[in-house]
Amino acid sequence: MSSFGKLSPMAFYFISVIAFVLANVIREQSVPVYYLSLVIGLVFFFLGLYKRVNTKK
Repeated sequence: MSSFGKLSPMAFYFISVIAFVLANVIREQSVPVYYLSLVIGLVFFFLGLYKRVNTKK
């Protein structure tokens, strides 16, 4: 988990964008992977948001 702490908020946002794009590409082929990618994208987006708010203080 310490390696996640060293990532910048932009890295978290970039990972979330990749997960959302992957979800849209995979949507027709595999519905479970689609939902998993959406959840991963949301988690990384909120992790980036949380890290950005904490670094501003």
